[in-house]
Amino acid sequence: MYELIAESGKAKRGRLNTAHGVIETPVFMNVGTAGAIKGAVSTDDLLSIKTQVQLSNTYHLHVRTGDAVIKELGGLHTFMHWERPILTDSGGFQVFSLAGLRKIKEEGVTFQSHIDGRRIFMGPEESMRIQSNLGSDIAMAFDECPSSIANRDYMEDSVDRTTRWLSRCVSEHERLNALSDTLNPKQLLFGINQGGVYDDIRIRHAKEISELPLDGFAIGGLAVGESHEEMYRILDEVVPHLPKNKPTYLMGVGTPENILEAIERGVDFFDCVYPTRNGRHGHAYTNAGKLNLFNQQYEKDMSPIEEGCNCPACKSYSRAYIRHLLKAGEMLGMRLLVLHNLYYYNTLMEEIREAIENGKYSAFKKAKIEKLHLV
Repeated sequence: MYELIAESGKAKRGRLNTAHGVIETPVFMNVGTAGAIKGAVSTDDLLSIKTQVQLSNTYHLHVRTGDAVIKELGGLHTFMHWERPILTDSGGFQVFSLAGLRKIKEEGVTFQSHIDGRRIFMGPEESMRIQSNLGSDIAMAFDECPSSIANRDYMEDSVDRTTRWLSRCVSEHERLNALSDTLNPKQLLFGINQGGVYDDIRIRHAKEISELPLDGFAIGGLAVGESHEEMYRILDEVVPHLPKNKPTYLMGVGTPENILEAIERGVDFFDCVYPTRNGRHGHAYTNAGKLNLFNQQYEKDMSPIEEGCNCPACKSYSRAYIRHLLKAGEMLGMRLLVLHNLYYYNTLMEEIREAIENGKYSAFKKAKIEKLHLV
């Protein structure tokens, strides 16, 4: 299922087989929360910018349009017209992000919908059923993502509950995959490590969940307010206690520099809204750092966003034109920057995979980070 192909230090080059194709790792998963990448990006576009995996949100698809409807229409792959792998998160992050609209109990979480205010209950079994209805290739276990500044007593209680929920997810996931009408009986399940910035809680939890029959392991509850240095410290402590022969996924991270640092610590799956969100706000990622195309200096700049880039934006349009579109409020400007940024991230991952295969990851990372600080 997961094949470890090469290592360079702790950096891993792997390959994960799924029902909808092979995922070459390290990989950046392009975030399509409601079944689409924000910025008017089609699934045909995703193919042109080297996308391997599309990530969608269990909670958001449940409240609109509804996972039962999507199953009736053939599942998320058919619904989106996307034949490559899809990962669905569990809805657990909404336990954190919708803190003012939810109540946590042992059975699960009661939400107040952010759309129409109706009450929604989601526990481990409900999350697994929703993700099974969507037919994704990788389902995430239902967990609580506590605040990184939660006190030790709360964190310990939360992590213990997440472990109990994980056992329930495993049982329900196995039951659903065995049903005759399951859309994707080969759906994989990843568990999630929590524990905030408490090293000992994180390590204990990593050891506990490593004993369960899971297809991969995620590290959650980071990039939610702690410093980058704290995040790297937690990765240094936790990753060695997760199975090396399974994928390790750092959820919600991050900047190119975050990704480069995490890969050196053994992480090989990533997702983040940065490339799309920043693109919609006029920011472009390049190998020399991030550009703000709203800046006056690009008004007459007829060069592409980045010389040598083969993304749809750089092949045809100038910085000056894209800046004009942004200033005029034309959606095309945002779309072109989103395409460029995702292409940049996906190309970066290709370069990283090659560096690991060649046993030169540390030197590659050092040189890349130095270039990123040129702008």
